[in-house]
Amino acid sequence: MTEAQMLPRLIRLGPNLYGAVFTLMKLVPAQYILRRALQRGELTEDTVIVETTSGTFGLALAMQAALMERELVLVSDPAIDDNLYRRLTDLGAKVEMCLEPAPVGGYQGARLTKVAEIRASLPSTFCPEQYNNPDNARSYHVVAEQLVRTFGTVDCLVGTVGTAGSMCGTGGGLREYSPHTQVIGVDSHRSVLFGQPDGPRSLRGLGNSLWPANLDHTLFDEIHWCNATEAYAQTRALHAESALFQGPTSGAAHLVAQWWAAKNPDGLCVVMLPDEGYRYQATVYDDAWLAANGHLLPERPTEPVTVASPAEAGDRWTRLVWGRRSYEEVPGVVPRVTHPLAERALS
Repeated sequence: MTEAQMLPRLIRLGPNLYGAVFTLMKLVPAQYILRRALQRGELTEDTVIVETTSGTFGLALAMQAALMERELVLVSDPAIDDNLYRRLTDLGAKVEMCLEPAPVGGYQGARLTKVAEIRASLPSTFCPEQYNNPDNARSYHVVAEQLVRTFGTVDCLVGTVGTAGSMCGTGGGLREYSPHTQVIGVDSHRSVLFGQPDGPRSLRGLGNSLWPANLDHTLFDEIHWCNATEAYAQTRALHAESALFQGPTSGAAHLVAQWWAAKNPDGLCVVMLPDEGYRYQATVYDDAWLAANGHLLPERPTEPVTVASPAEAGDRWTRLVWGRRSYEEVPGVVPRVTHPLAERALS
């Protein structure tokens, strides 16, 4: 798969708003990380690739592993849906499930522990470590270069944050060309990434129960949190109004980007739209499912609630001016949450 095939389509969504529309964004880091491992001699013919995932990074790894004819073991949890599970196994991946969350780090903590157990049982393994591998963020510099070639200057980049690779890599790359570029991260409520306490999250594909080492808090100008219902409604609107059939992470990012672009008509905004919507046809794109699960909105929100600290964030779309501060400089953040197996990368 060539670099050109993995780069996003750049589609105009408004007078000053463009979408970086990916078929599967995680192909960018998956291919880059595995190629770097090959170059360093860490991925031989007998090496088993082992990784933790509940979403599209696992699919991207499965596609790359199939093309490279490498054995792949993925450790996941109940968040994985049946359609994705079938695609992973059809591509030859073995999927190990963690059915109970860990006391620290939730399901992600449990998955890290399981990955360590599997690696200890095999003679030769390679773990891409998507949360803590600097190559994750480095891989997205090619996206930043594409945006600079196309637009010259990007005044604002908006995207969701999970492992933090895409936003820190693309945002950091843009800042090398234009230091003024604003970087806005979109998170889910009850994610620990930007100071909220950990808790259950029905909106998947963004947020985290553990700190990824890839996350550079000082890169971000603003943080927005939104709930699942808001993200789903915006996902459907993006499809109806722009004919873009994307997943709910794209809806969450577009909700914020559309607002910023309207507030800043003289600034050019690019929003990262990570993956297509086929996995969500029976959920986000099904009115009966939305109604049965309490996700129908009488009308979509047009403005976030602005707060001074994460402690003030409620359950609806909320905005915090982060101001490129370190985590400790922001008032009201909870103590950071790590896992013993992640401490090595975080130190």
